[in-house]
Amino acid sequence: MMVTGASRFFGGNVVARLAADPAVERIIAVDAKQPSRELLRRMGRAEFVRADIRNPLIRKVIDGNQVDTVVHPAALSRPPSGGGRPAMKDMNVLGAMQLFAVCRKASSVRRVVVRSSSAVYGCSAKDPVKFTEEMSARTPPRGWFARDMIEVEGFVRGLARRRPDISAAILRFPPIVGPQLAKRGVQYFRSPITPTILGRDPRLQLLHEEDGIAALVHGAMTAPGGTYNVAGDGAMALSQAIRRAGRVELPVPYAVFRTVGRTVMGPVMREFTAEQIDYFHFGCGLDTTRMRTELGFQPRWTTVQAFDDFIGGAALRPVIDPMWIDAAENKLLGLLGAGTGAHQ
Repeated sequence: MMVTGASRFFGGNVVARLAADPAVERIIAVDAKQPSRELLRRMGRAEFVRADIRNPLIRKVIDGNQVDTVVHPAALSRPPSGGGRPAMKDMNVLGAMQLFAVCRKASSVRRVVVRSSSAVYGCSAKDPVKFTEEMSARTPPRGWFARDMIEVEGFVRGLARRRPDISAAILRFPPIVGPQLAKRGVQYFRSPITPTILGRDPRLQLLHEEDGIAALVHGAMTAPGGTYNVAGDGAMALSQAIRRAGRVELPVPYAVFRTVGRTVMGPVMREFTAEQIDYFHFGCGLDTTRMRTELGFQPRWTTVQAFDDFIGGAALRPVIDPMWIDAAENKLLGLLGAGTGAHQ
């Protein structure tokens, strides 16, 4: 079994989880960059090989070790520092193309599992309440990451057509949250005042980081070919997320959200990708029926539980106690109910 992107969060944690499973005979961890000492320690018996998937020499790693399963969670959601967009596309698209070309020629490979994203569905006012795996974007995604993932998925489907004996599985993840990823994504909720788009309250569906790792490990062991939405149960409105984080919502027109809002929030929103801007505008819901019935995977955390763990891991101090807001809302609803009953 081989896992790419071993020096990064998903690759390294998937390797560590697989290495701890006695049912896995051998695990090869691959990356062009050396993992941290702590990550290498957690990888246990896994064998680290410094190799770049963009280099044709990756074939020696696969053929030389008779790799039967390839897990590819390595994808950049934003350009690397100093590399820009060309480096991002080179890693995401050209790297995947080279890797799957090698898998197609390697007779030992029987399963390929790829981490993709719900970003491929785009975000627009025309979207359905929930996307099923057969659906595509109603409005072409404008973000680099989404376009890269669409190309990568095309390579996986091409591999499945040319090698029908390979179980090629695509796992589409929504935004991923959790205590270990808190520093990367919680900045939007760090400001006491959180700008939102006037007239919009998008529904968010999330996946806990631990469920993301577990889904990739599950896929490596048993995934049949096909595409699967993998997300936590339920959804939450952005206004609910802001309240649970103890922030104060500031609705502003979309044009202001994209310009002044990004200035007011400093480096937080200036680093937003096009996918993140669109997500906080429209949201995205996923149908996860196939995840349960065909992939056989059930996340441990719901969307709300994942978000709460995320906020807890970030150790945010609430501006307004969420319990106080809930109590005030319930009291207001009670008064409205009483008032309605009095006029009947």
